[in-house]
Amino acid sequence: MSDVDAIIAANAALYAAFAAGDFAALAGLWADEETISCIHPGWPAIIGRTAVLGSWRDILKNPERPQIVCAEPQAIVTGDQARVLCLELVEGTPLAATNYFRRIDGGWRLVHHHSSPIAQFLGETDDPADPGRSVH
Repeated sequence: MSDVDAIIAANAALYAAFAAGDFAALAGLWADEETISCIHPGWPAIIGRTAVLGSWRDILKNPERPQIVCAEPQAIVTGDQARVLCLELVEGTPLAATNYFRRIDGGWRLVHHHSSPIAQFLGETDDPADPGRSVH
């Protein structure tokens, strides 16, 4: 498997764990370091493994947590670091997301997640699932 394929698979595992409400699987994707960080939409930056995982645990515990679908993932790999830029469709509303990974002990582990609203879609349609539209 190429590094790009492995990163896309690791990214897909993040969204699958979230969709399943599987905290253990989600936690296992993160690096075991106090330097990990996360920015959820509308939240301040969260730094440190305990705080980051605690935020995900709280979100997963919420019975009204939204369904999130990852769309248009694009991987950028540079040596032992990689990032995936994608759209998160949250109950149909698009957010821009970036997931940073580092190769640790031969596997790709998350070190940062950032998701935020998109100001406006420009393109042929307003449908976020339309591959012909652009977010730029």
